[in-house]
Amino acid sequence: MFVLDGKPLSPDRAFTTADGTQYPANWLRLSTLAEKQAIGITEVPDPQTWDQRFYWGYDADGNLIPKQLNDEPVLDEDGNDTGKVSTGLKTQWKATQGEIAASLLAPSDWRVIKAKETGSNMPAAWKAYRAAVRTACNTRQDEIDACADVAALKELLFGSATIAQTDADGNSVMDDDGNLVMIANPALATAWPEAI
Repeated sequence: MFVLDGKPLSPDRAFTTADGTQYPANWLRLSTLAEKQAIGITEVPDPQTWDQRFYWGYDADGNLIPKQLNDEPVLDEDGNDTGKVSTGLKTQWKATQGEIAASLLAPSDWRVIKAKETGSNMPAAWKAYRAAVRTACNTRQDEIDACADVAALKELLFGSATIAQTDADGNSVMDDDGNLVMIANPALATAWPEAI
């Protein structure tokens, strides 16, 4: 990241220096380091980023600060229970699974209504799909409940589909050509069923 007078510069934006000199949007990309330094531009490391869905940021030692995982009672200044609950990530993400299930079921809700109104039967494939969505939702919510920490929850919901296989000592397994052996990530949540 480039900084001028304490302010970050965007690589593809025109800017003006304190003395009023204007530079075009492509100047940072086309100029040399010496040219940048000559007008007072310094390069600093990009700020650390984090997944704001799961973490508050970094502490002074550079460790991620996880958000609250489980629901917890809200206490007053004397430590007494106020009767309120501070919602944790597990509850939030379980609600999200319900919303996803509802969005997957909504396009076929009319089939249920039609079957009820006309006294006909809904096709078995649609019944099976709708049941599979509800089962997947319940399973995913159970998997969320089973997470021991925020890192496990994040991996469950957003981890890579494949990971490097490791041996009993935790070392990566290589194939005969020296490539990593990749396997399906066992820490991922149950997949949603394929739509019909």
